[in-house]
Amino acid sequence: MATSRALELKTSSSSSDIKDNNSALTDQGYQSGCQSESDSPKTLVSLLVPAYNESSIIEKNLGILCKYMQSLENKFQWEMVIVNDGSRDDTYAKALEFAKNRENVLVLHHRINHGLGQALRYGFKNCQGDYIVVVDLDLSYSADHIGDLLDRIVKTQARIVVASPYMRGGSISNVPWLRKTLSIWANRFLSFTDKRSLATLTGMVRVYDAQFLKRLNLRSKGMEINPEIIHKARLLGVRVEEIPAHLCWLPQKTQEVKRVSSMKIAKQTTAVLVSGFLFRPVIFFLIPSLILFLLSAYADFYAMLRSWHNYQQLALSQQFPDFTDAIAMAYSQAPHTFFIGGITLILAIQLFSLGVLSMQSKNYFEEIFYLGTAIYENNSSIKDES
Repeated sequence: MATSRALELKTSSSSSDIKDNNSALTDQGYQSGCQSESDSPKTLVSLLVPAYNESSIIEKNLGILCKYMQSLENKFQWEMVIVNDGSRDDTYAKALEFAKNRENVLVLHHRINHGLGQALRYGFKNCQGDYIVVVDLDLSYSADHIGDLLDRIVKTQARIVVASPYMRGGSISNVPWLRKTLSIWANRFLSFTDKRSLATLTGMVRVYDAQFLKRLNLRSKGMEINPEIIHKARLLGVRVEEIPAHLCWLPQKTQEVKRVSSMKIAKQTTAVLVSGFLFRPVIFFLIPSLILFLLSAYADFYAMLRSWHNYQQLALSQQFPDFTDAIAMAYSQAPHTFFIGGITLILAIQLFSLGVLSMQSKNYFEEIFYLGTAIYENNSSIKDES
């Protein structure tokens, strides 16, 4: 039986070194290793598993995933692609040991941890399947979600199907209160900026149409890659769906999250805000503009009310008082009212103008992105034909 291979990316240089565990597999041999015993062709599914410091659970959980994928062999061929993203423990060594006698398991390696986005992008490039299923190695989403995701994408012909614990029918268990609250509100915010088309946009557990996914020019290196993929799918107008899912953290996961620093929380919050801005930049300008306009209207109304009161007082001693005198008196009585009203009005107009410009810029970006994708597809088809 042929042994699996491991790819190692040297981040200190511009090129990637490919290291074989025992012997290299040709592309043809690798594909044939994934064939089932049935002669009828079956769709190839790539199970992508990013891993970082998972030494204590990797062997057990990879075994669970493999056993589940074997239960789907009447429907699909499958391969497993493990990406060790710079783990500081022996995650990589255990992954290699697990893949040693399994010909459809591929192990990729980053020397340095670059983040989830970089790990996924590296994995996407090395997946051979027609569908790519991304799962979390800690199995916070149980393995049976894989079958549900594949059933939905095959049935609906969507390009992306997301496992969603936040939609109706989904559920969450054993997640610490702070982490749960932050995640819920982050997804509600992103759902609002995405016009409420999805309930979960930050989740990693998904199935992708591989051909479509590889068309996207992904740039994120961290967890923001998940909203980025949805954003670019929206720009291309493809179908994105979600299924109810159960997110359940195991006791080990709950203990690990306690060590998460406030700096990491701040970083993730910033990433969510940036993702929301990319989805719908206009709200970041129009909502503050509306608030400032209301504040300006309140201050101006108060100033005019005081000026009218002063005018009535002047009318008692003068037959035809000048209203500008009443305004001057109001200014001397409460100059801050005029400053607040004037400054907030100017800021409101400026933010409104920026909102209009952001809408225009977003439309231009969408056209350019769509055009660039069309050119890329055309060039790819020409290369394939040649």
